[in-house]
Amino acid sequence: MSIKSLPFLFVLLLTMFSASVRAFTIAPRFVAARAPFAARFMSTSDEGGPDTSIVEICRKKITDALGTENVKVQGAFDDPNGSHVSIVVVSDKFEGKRAVQRQQMVYKALWEELKGPLHAVDSMVCKTPEEAS
Repeated sequence: MSIKSLPFLFVLLLTMFSASVRAFTIAPRFVAARAPFAARFMSTSDEGGPDTSIVEICRKKITDALGTENVKVQGAFDDPNGSHVSIVVVSDKFEGKRAVQRQQMVYKALWEELKGPLHAVDSMVCKTPEEAS
């Protein structure tokens, strides 16, 4: 390698380094522009008002389908969008049903949400009133 090619090599390495840094850096204006979309992505205005979260929609659908008010739905793993939820349900409609059948009843209530904004149910506890007490 000659001395004449060192400036060219230096410029080439500098260009490659700066391009790689830019490739893995998110510009703050891009993040700010996308933030409103990200906050609204997992919420819907179809049911219950303009800013009803998917967690509240799931709770309402389970409550309506199983005829119980003893329903707890929360976003799992500190997921602010509610795309992952944990569910606890106590219903007398679970009497005589196996665990899988109980879960199927809950999934049936959530079917439309699972095709859209709800990504996964991380945990589900389904009990009868006798089992819960």
